[in-house]
Amino acid sequence: MAVVPLLLMGSPALAHHPFGMGDSGTLTAWQGLLSGIGHPLLGPDHLLFLLAIAFVGLKRPMSWVLPMLAVGLGGSLLSQVIALPELLTPWAEALVSLSLVAEGLIALSMAPAAWLLPLFSLHGFLLGSTIVGAEATPLATYFLGLLLGQGVLLLLVSAWSQALMPRLGAQGQRLGAGIWIGIGLAFAWVALID
Repeated sequence: MAVVPLLLMGSPALAHHPFGMGDSGTLTAWQGLLSGIGHPLLGPDHLLFLLAIAFVGLKRPMSWVLPMLAVGLGGSLLSQVIALPELLTPWAEALVSLSLVAEGLIALSMAPAAWLLPLFSLHGFLLGSTIVGAEATPLATYFLGLLLGQGVLLLLVSAWSQALMPRLGAQGQRLGAGIWIGIGLAFAWVALID
């Protein structure tokens, strides 16, 4: 719980792309790779989204992580071809945060697990739209780093949560889902009033 205040202190600009992806055309391939690896670890909404996916996937085999990574990366790639509509731009961070609410509802079986694939794709699209304009080489290595960073994080957290959840029991799992919903609503509120 002591980590939550630290996560809330993250700066949105730095948190999502440590080297300013999309802001500069002078990035190297190495900077693109490091930015991709760092993205899921430094952005509090992104990190919590991935942690919640592991929480939702407790009753699924580890192989379910691969489709999540594929559609998330697909959404990010799509954002390089199809621009985020200007009408949605001010709401992008709030939509990303509301995905935590949806994950909590899925964990509570109040929403279908089939929502995860489109949620992950939307998440990738919204966050990928912030790097439009980067040169091809750092952009390609950014996506490689993103795949590696998200993949390792999802696999580790999924394995850890599958070992932890039986000890929490149904009550603890419901509490965890409620926490995700609360955090998602808090992040969405901050994004809306900011």
